[in-house]
Amino acid sequence: MGRRTSRGLIAAATTTAAVFALAGPVSALPSGGTSEPSAPQARVFMVNPVQSSGDQTLTDGKDAADAVPASAYTTASLRNLDPGGALSGRWAYVRSDTGSSAKTSEAAGYTRADDQFEQVMAYFWVNEAQEYLQGLGFGSELPGADDRAQPVRINQYGADNSFFSDKKAEIRFGKGGVDDAEDAEVIVHEYGHAVHNAQVPGFGTSPEAGAIGEAFGDYLAVEVGAHADEVYGWSRKTDLACVADWDSTGYTTAPHCLRRVDGDKVYADRVGEVHADGEIWSRALFDIRGALGARTADRIIVNAQFGFRPDTSFQDAALTTIATAQRMYGKSAADAVRSAFRDRRIPGVG
Repeated sequence: MGRRTSRGLIAAATTTAAVFALAGPVSALPSGGTSEPSAPQARVFMVNPVQSSGDQTLTDGKDAADAVPASAYTTASLRNLDPGGALSGRWAYVRSDTGSSAKTSEAAGYTRADDQFEQVMAYFWVNEAQEYLQGLGFGSELPGADDRAQPVRINQYGADNSFFSDKKAEIRFGKGGVDDAEDAEVIVHEYGHAVHNAQVPGFGTSPEAGAIGEAFGDYLAVEVGAHADEVYGWSRKTDLACVADWDSTGYTTAPHCLRRVDGDKVYADRVGEVHADGEIWSRALFDIRGALGARTADRIIVNAQFGFRPDTSFQDAALTTIATAQRMYGKSAADAVRSAFRDRRIPGVG
């Protein structure tokens, strides 16, 4: 399966880490979201066009608006915005290096043929991800996890390359083929790196820590997309465990997946490449979700990460996660978490 070279999505996360008719408007709000009846409306993808349509034949078409079905779009509120009409708000602000800056008053009219559409997608989905974490209690009963205005840049250097930069603590999305910020799971994957870095500055300085970072990004991407599908009533017609179905159309065979979070790799299958090895850890996280349910699992998974070291090992991170489950929910939850890591044959988890 072909792969593009892209820090954050593909390489280590330790780097400077044509108007369509629309689907019905969104009315539900995610956990942690606040009702903002007067909030500007925006056109966004329901996670991504492949996922919402189930059509594995979709291709980029050089950013053509008509390369995706009208039904892939919906309208949604841009919540938590600052006054002034720009994509700047409580949890995200967008800096664009290609095209003019998006205007919130025009956000309902952009399509993927417009550079501004990616800016809107980045704002919406970063905000969505932080609202999801807020809904889990992070920033209230639990410590905040990147609960700040996350800076985002779009279409960096004209390269198909997205990554989180720990030097400036900003996320950068590239273009080429399907532009990265057109796929919500790419956006949220990179936001996962920002969350990890906010919890443990400089996280990812060892190969196993780097793999854990990639795994968490993939898992969070799947989880936030699944949560949005549920609360907004969006259709998902591809496999939940598949990551970045749309972005990967240009470099994978159908059914398109950048990676999966339900693979069968175990600890002995490590190859020293963080994305490949991350599929060991992400499967464990996915199994914890299956055993405990999304909310309980994610409160444990994210809260445990505050106790990781920048160079943490699989073993130490697993033991920390088990201990966190015990502290938060007791023996039954800890046993379920332990079982998920034991199934991946991570040493030392008993």
